[in-house]
Amino acid sequence: MIVLGNEKGGSGKSTTAVHIAVALAQGGAAVGVIDLDARQRTVARYLENRAAFAAKRGLDLVQPEVAVIADGDGDLAALSAQCTAWVQKDYIVIDTPGRDSPLGRAALANADTLVTPMNDSFVDFDLIGQVDPETFKVLRPSFYAELVWQSRQKRARADGGTVDWVVLRNRLSTLEARNMKRVAGALDELAKRVGFRVIPGLSERVIFRELFPRGLTLLDTPALEDFSVSHIAARLELRALVAGLKLPAQVAAVA
Repeated sequence: MIVLGNEKGGSGKSTTAVHIAVALAQGGAAVGVIDLDARQRTVARYLENRAAFAAKRGLDLVQPEVAVIADGDGDLAALSAQCTAWVQKDYIVIDTPGRDSPLGRAALANADTLVTPMNDSFVDFDLIGQVDPETFKVLRPSFYAELVWQSRQKRARADGGTVDWVVLRNRLSTLEARNMKRVAGALDELAKRVGFRVIPGLSERVIFRELFPRGLTLLDTPALEDFSVSHIAARLELRALVAGLKLPAQVAAVA
């Protein structure tokens, strides 16, 4: 179970979730996707666009199954029932809302891999840790790191399982800036204290914003128009991202 979790919007969480799901499905895995943000439904809409575009163009695109679960009465039971219904799938990818919610907490507590995308800035870093304004040294973990710690404890008590927490540095600038070095240093320091891994994510590229209306990903090469060097570079980033997750029985999806 791969959970995308971050209580701050604009980090590329939904785009990352869809790319991970499609990458695994293209590698031959059975994949289900659960969208817990029933208001925005970004992941569900992305995959709906994908199915519609494939049908219109007569394309044979892999299509992970998708389910949407809303906050409200019976939501936790609905999440549990959906996971049970998909117990034979190789992977379940869950996109959580960009806010605190009972559904999001339940997903975290059942995750095998937790992926937290963040923009490469101290605005996003503040979600997981606070730094000294003079030295940029980490002062203490922040509220989301504490929530993950609680979820790990709950998972351990429930079945003895562990949660592999991966922090994904999305929207990295192509320029080596002082701020990037400071964020990297703070992440490395905090990773040792609270127990997560840091891997590179997806750079800020216009192509990611252009893919959504058609539901395409960087892996759908035959369907992409004006395939360019930028697409190739982005595919390499995606390949490194999926490999960095170190998923069990991982398939070679983005070779």
